[in-house]
Amino acid sequence: MKKFLATICAAGLLMTGCGSEQTTSTDGKTFTYGTVAYGVAMENTGTNPHESYSGWSTLRYGIGETLFKFNEHMELEPWLAESFEQVDDFTVRIKINDAATFSNGKKVDGAAVKACLDALIANHDRAPRDLKIAAIDADGQFVTIKSAEKVPALLNYLSDPYGCIVDVAAGVRDGIVVGTGAYKAVKVTDTQIDLVPNENYWGSVKPKLDKIIVKSITDGDTLTMAMQNGELDAVQGLPYASLKLFGDGYKISQADTSRVYQIAFNFKTPALQDANVRRAISMAVDKENFCKVLLDGNGTPAVGAFPANLTFGGDKVHAAPYDLDGAKKLLVDAGWADSDGDGFVDKDGKNLELNYLTYTSRQELPLLAEAAQANLKLIGVKLNVNATDNYKAFLKSGDYDLFSKAIVTAPTGDPEYYFTSHIVPGAVDNAGNYDSEQIAALENELHNTFGATERSALAIKMSQQILDDCALIYASHLRMSFVMKPNVEGFKAHPSDYYEITPELDLR
Repeated sequence: MKKFLATICAAGLLMTGCGSEQTTSTDGKTFTYGTVAYGVAMENTGTNPHESYSGWSTLRYGIGETLFKFNEHMELEPWLAESFEQVDDFTVRIKINDAATFSNGKKVDGAAVKACLDALIANHDRAPRDLKIAAIDADGQFVTIKSAEKVPALLNYLSDPYGCIVDVAAGVRDGIVVGTGAYKAVKVTDTQIDLVPNENYWGSVKPKLDKIIVKSITDGDTLTMAMQNGELDAVQGLPYASLKLFGDGYKISQADTSRVYQIAFNFKTPALQDANVRRAISMAVDKENFCKVLLDGNGTPAVGAFPANLTFGGDKVHAAPYDLDGAKKLLVDAGWADSDGDGFVDKDGKNLELNYLTYTSRQELPLLAEAAQANLKLIGVKLNVNATDNYKAFLKSGDYDLFSKAIVTAPTGDPEYYFTSHIVPGAVDNAGNYDSEQIAALENELHNTFGATERSALAIKMSQQILDDCALIYASHLRMSFVMKPNVEGFKAHPSDYYEITPELDLR
């Protein structure tokens, strides 16, 4: 075998909420963590990895673990799995670590893993499309997975948060699953998760804290004030402008990630079916200024979906440059001109007026909307911004022309994840209704190609095709930042945006 290596209860929070649960608690060491990344808008409330994006919370907050995990170089390493054997192009045999146990003391064996993966395939929206599993067999500590077609990135997909192995026989009670992580949830709501140590944790490093409180605080000012007031031990997702407030007396951990802020064009909008219009809008967005001014230098202008530090990154492709004059000319070529002098281009008596949809729980998204609105006005395009955490209703109704979101494009260390979830025809999150025969053909080839070098080359072709079609605008790659009190140890930002609460976390 191969071994491998909103202002949610703001007043209550600032006056009483966190203050009653400090690290000096009579319950022992209590770690209180504020984050913008947990909430209904992110579809990750609860801890059941088989529901939408809730697996991110299962994995982030130390409740669950996957068969394999990613190191700081986004390379796969064993976790619950001890080793694997690629039997053939369609079959992989995985050995489960004999020491692994669930938090209820039950052993993690092949049968438990099979039951979990069977439930995942039966209930999840994205996993069946990614994994293409035809059959799963269990034998002692081994599980053998047969795919219906070649899935070269199968182990990467199994390392997605939806791949957290939970005891499905134990069920889900009040949003709580039985996982294998260092901590277990004892209370779960849409705005908070309370955790205690897993007394049956199988890992070599045991959990060090007596209680962890994860609080959803989606308003940046509230989050900043709570950290300044000492009501939180650590925070994730502070507005970039707030980071400068936490110098001496605080610790900061940062890591560049593949999280990108992107804007998808809705191909069902008649005006946006013209490639010249899409290209003009793309050329009018000033990414450099957005990163420098609105992100306070904490973002990198994006070319494509992936950052340059990946082998299939944005430095391998090219997009339309920032060029206001060129954008105006493209609009004229497409028949759009300001015939009535109102400052906006028009055609057949109607202004080029577009509805821009985004949400507020990612604090930089409204800033991107503000920048795009100002940028497009310079070329005569009117942008109406709808920033709401109820954005899913508008997506469902189709009431938008552009949709902006934050997405981690390579969470599995492999490019296919992004294409299958956001780009290919029919993808769950293909909000722009983009439908490209070239992309479909390249994805089919990628899906059947083994080898990192070969897969990277195909990913670069797909990224370039998206840019050539002006299907999306990629604004910026963002940097993950954790701010914490000086007594916090073992709390480190990771490039995958997955691992936050770990056994190493401690308060000194």
